[in-house]
Amino acid sequence: MGDTLRRLRSRKETLRRLRDIDKQKSYVLVVHYSCESFYDRTDGSTPRITSIAVRNLDSGQTESFSIHKVAELEKTPMDQIANHYDQLEKKMLDEFGGFLQHNSHCTWVHWNMRDINYGFQAIEHRHKVLGGHPPSRLPEERMVDLARALISIYGVGYAGHPRLENIVKINKITDQNFLTGRDEATAFDGCEFVKLHQSTLRKVDILANLFGRTLDGTLKTDASWWEARGIHPQTIADVITNHWGWALFAAVASIASIAGLVLVLA
Repeated sequence: MGDTLRRLRSRKETLRRLRDIDKQKSYVLVVHYSCESFYDRTDGSTPRITSIAVRNLDSGQTESFSIHKVAELEKTPMDQIANHYDQLEKKMLDEFGGFLQHNSHCTWVHWNMRDINYGFQAIEHRHKVLGGHPPSRLPEERMVDLARALISIYGVGYAGHPRLENIVKINKITDQNFLTGRDEATAFDGCEFVKLHQSTLRKVDILANLFGRTLDGTLKTDASWWEARGIHPQTIADVITNHWGWALFAAVASIASIAGLVLVLA
């Protein structure tokens, strides 16, 4: 099977899965989190997590877990958070872990949360480092990476890097409080935890918006009409090569064309 035909089938399967998920959207949660920068870490330690937001795709209700909220409950002044960060972060992750365990039957939609640098594994590892006891991992079938899904559906050229920021601009989606990765790192260094939390809340709202637009066919991209539908001249050739019915049809069509040409010239 050719690569183009493989991509067409992958696109079809991805759309089918998203539609199946959407049929039970009350059991679909959109998750995103903010953390310390993980690019410039020379000591090998995992980045600290500042806030996590989880939005129900159906109701829009959002649960959030953040350093500054825990600090408020613990009566820790904002200017003292840095001195008690590990304790506050552990409590925040304890709360999130309980929420995840209670909702492990749901499908979790995320953006690139797929490895130890940034993802569910990173949250789990950070929780363990702080002495916590993370819940069991979500099964693979309960996680949907929307970032990869959009590539599967529209192709790698659907938006330039960084893709989340650019797809938001292409679709003119409200990005108030949205922080870029660089902005988040700056906000963390400045102990601007409320600003980080607001950015995380905005991003789960954006992800839910992108999910909906993808399914109703209104998402605008930089992909060409053909790319967005997984169609390429090679795709047609692969279909004919891999399916005898299409090959027969093509042969009959060719014979008919030749016969027509002969009659014209006769």
